[in-house]
Amino acid sequence: MKSYIIKIELEESNPLIWRRVIMPAGATYKRLHDVIQNVTNFQSGYPGGGYHLFEFDLPKENRIVTDNEEAYMEHQHYIKNKKYYEERLKSMGPKMFQFEKNHQERLKIEVRKPTGLKIDDYLEKYKEIQYHYDFGDDWWFTIRLEEIVDDYYFGYPTLLDGAETAPPEDVGGIHGFYEFLEAYRDLKHPEHSAMKDWVEDWNFREYNPDWINDRLKDLDYKKTEWDKIKHEHYKVIEDKYRK
Repeated sequence: MKSYIIKIELEESNPLIWRRVIMPAGATYKRLHDVIQNVTNFQSGYPGGGYHLFEFDLPKENRIVTDNEEAYMEHQHYIKNKKYYEERLKSMGPKMFQFEKNHQERLKIEVRKPTGLKIDDYLEKYKEIQYHYDFGDDWWFTIRLEEIVDDYYFGYPTLLDGAETAPPEDVGGIHGFYEFLEAYRDLKHPEHSAMKDWVEDWNFREYNPDWINDRLKDLDYKKTEWDKIKHEHYKVIEDKYRK
């Protein structure tokens, strides 16, 4: 089936935290969000969800896709009440005018929900999508389209490659993550035990491709074409993309 090979990179990470994933075409932005969550250590993707807000930034089409209901409703209100906002801007004093103008410019950006829009058109046309997760810790990912293939037969995504351990939830952004990692990996660090106990609640793991691929099997959104896969009682014997 038509599928995408994408590379997911965590911005500002050094060394780079990245994952290469193959996934069938036809995924919604919600499903792409689930994939990113499951190839990292975050907890807001299926089968969980709703722990932190997220959004996909699609600047080429002046659009964001988000589960932020407040942002969605604000945009809807703007669309339905443009005259009100025009009059409001005219009534602003000099001190608040620029602030209100910037606010209304943001409201003009189209806001869509992640369950109602598929990634295919934007990904194929522009090759790159920005993903923003947890507006407090402020994680930014770049998703790049590397290749479109038609010889992938599984109805769910597969991790093909990657490097480096991903952050846990609520670690305080990229700098907090590296401070955490130092304590977590150093048995002699005074905060080692506390850090280890803390992340046990988050099911934190060092980078583990086999564990990730077990999780990704639950993200099926297409029918697996078993007749095109060499298997024995649905256990894969040989395949280009899955071992």
